[in-house]
Amino acid sequence: MTPREIVDYLDRYVIGQNDAKKTIAVALRNRWRRMRLDEEMQREVTPKNILMIGSTGVGKTEISRRLARMMKLPFIKVEASKFTEVGFVGRDVESIVRDLAMTAMQLVREEENERNKEKIEAYVENKIIEKLLPPLPDGASEQKKADYEASFARMQKKLEAGELDHLKIEVEMPPPSLDLSGGNVPPEMANVQESIAKVLGGLGKKGKKKEVSIKEARKILAAEASNELLDEEKLKEKALEKVEQGGIVFLDEIDKIAVPSNVTGRQDPSKEGVQRDLLPIVEGSTVSTKIGPVNTDHILFIAAGAFHLSKPSDLIPELQGRFPLRVELSSLDEEALYRILTEPANSLIKQYQALLAVEGVTLEFADEALRAIARYSALANEKTEDIGARRLHTVMERILEEISYDADLHSGETILIDEALIDSKLEKLVEKEDLTRYIL
Repeated sequence: MTPREIVDYLDRYVIGQNDAKKTIAVALRNRWRRMRLDEEMQREVTPKNILMIGSTGVGKTEISRRLARMMKLPFIKVEASKFTEVGFVGRDVESIVRDLAMTAMQLVREEENERNKEKIEAYVENKIIEKLLPPLPDGASEQKKADYEASFARMQKKLEAGELDHLKIEVEMPPPSLDLSGGNVPPEMANVQESIAKVLGGLGKKGKKKEVSIKEARKILAAEASNELLDEEKLKEKALEKVEQGGIVFLDEIDKIAVPSNVTGRQDPSKEGVQRDLLPIVEGSTVSTKIGPVNTDHILFIAAGAFHLSKPSDLIPELQGRFPLRVELSSLDEEALYRILTEPANSLIKQYQALLAVEGVTLEFADEALRAIARYSALANEKTEDIGARRLHTVMERILEEISYDADLHSGETILIDEALIDSKLEKLVEKEDLTRYIL
């Protein structure tokens, strides 16, 4: 996708923040450009990591969520606050790359399953029909073979039409996977555990037989077909290339591992430790994973943080240098909040309308009501902590609380939400700061 197409896609779900969208769109396009250079130049062109700075609720995480859906690239979102320095209890930062590698493996497997869809379907059909119509013995006459083929063809048509889905057949369940490696196990130990798992798995390789409906059997046999038809080593090779050349890590809450300069006294040593542990991965190093050693030189890192209590300069200088592109996301004003309510493809208003439509209630919003919701949300953000677009969720719940509670009594009715209703629900709350703080 061109940068303009990426921004157009994000515009459907995230309102405003054009600077952030453009920066990310260019970074993604540069991955594609780099792959078209000669090998020597490819090695030299490193990704320009991005640091997004902005208050909570302005769209940092939403941009990452939409990117993940848009791209068929290995993508993971992690919170920096989950990690601790090596030696402390918790997840070590190398598990980011291990998780990314497993995401790539899953992505490649899905692609290959799609590519071999016809072969997998043929395998499943044959297996099911063989269970319903056992094959003839070797010495069968030509007449019996012809009858068998005719019966097989009839059965195949019925199976394709879904007429046999209610029948039950006996299938061999996949052997239980024995995965001993946790997310925080050193690579060497993980390899040992995997070897043990393989040996133990090999002792009782056959899974239990179970009687299931043909509909359920399709899923079980499709997984079996995938394992039979796909070459695991080739999948690993493809996944390794995908993760090294196209992997993207969204590192959220990076401000939570910054140590504010104005804070004195003993600091939590794991914060700076996490930053030091992140350095080699962001700069480029090799991490052992289940699919093989992953080089992180060309993985793109996008970090984001609100930086309420700390500043980007509170990160250690070396880590700051690894995020050369800085983009600041603006706070949301009344107009932006109104657009968030109305413009996105699955806006908050559409979500509530869909939820109440389940109960047979048609919910309609007058335009002045939507303006009032945006106005009160912006006021609540000004008077108390600014939580951005998340304030809309609180306000909407407050307005629709009684309607949602009595929805079953209003089935078949159309309820109009007008400005008078909004004022009656919110005016007193927003006027008094204490009430705003505790209720909205």
